[in-house]
Amino acid sequence: MTSHELMTETNHYLIKGGKLSDEQRGNTVSLLLSARNTSGIRFSSIPKSDKRRLYPLFYIPPQNDGKKLKTILGQTPKTQILSANMYELEILRLLHILAPDNRETIDMIEETLQRLKTTCFGYMDDGVGECFDTSLVVLRFIAAAAQGEKAWIKSRIDNFHRHCEDKKRPWYSLWYYWLCLSELPKELASAEVQGYRDEMRKCYTKNRSPHPLCPYILQNILLKYPEYF
Repeated sequence: MTSHELMTETNHYLIKGGKLSDEQRGNTVSLLLSARNTSGIRFSSIPKSDKRRLYPLFYIPPQNDGKKLKTILGQTPKTQILSANMYELEILRLLHILAPDNRETIDMIEETLQRLKTTCFGYMDDGVGECFDTSLVVLRFIAAAAQGEKAWIKSRIDNFHRHCEDKKRPWYSLWYYWLCLSELPKELASAEVQGYRDEMRKCYTKNRSPHPLCPYILQNILLKYPEYF
């Protein structure tokens, strides 16, 4: 199993309510750590004049005849901006959840948080192309790995609302945003869930699911916010 497959399958398992045993946690962490790029440059060593780092430092997607890695909802990115950042941030998010005290995990996340604050999709007003989708991946990552950065988290929520209707978008963006809402602290997500409750209710009652993971996203929101449904 590749690190991308492991990351995807672990995400699906956890979103569906699965619980990893200590052995499974250890094996998953070991395999993901073994896939990291050990020859990459550290963010802290990059000259300040060249610190706009749009691409990963620790998890570099394998070169696969130019094919982009799919997101956990099955979206095939058109750009490496989305594909590469999704790959690194989803892996680092899992490592933070499964091994929060691991020194290597802590160091990689600290460096990555610094990197993301230099990017348009991670820290600025940006709805251009797949930077919009990448901003959502950043939202999910920082909601787990930087929970105290509430202003930053809110900025990615605001970025979604500023640009979600800039053009017709495929279903992936909205459902990934709902995934983020299912995981965000109530203080940040409650009003958002309330605003989408009618649309969510229709999807839930009519079983309108573009991906097998979607019913579980709705179920997790329903369990967390029963007062809205």
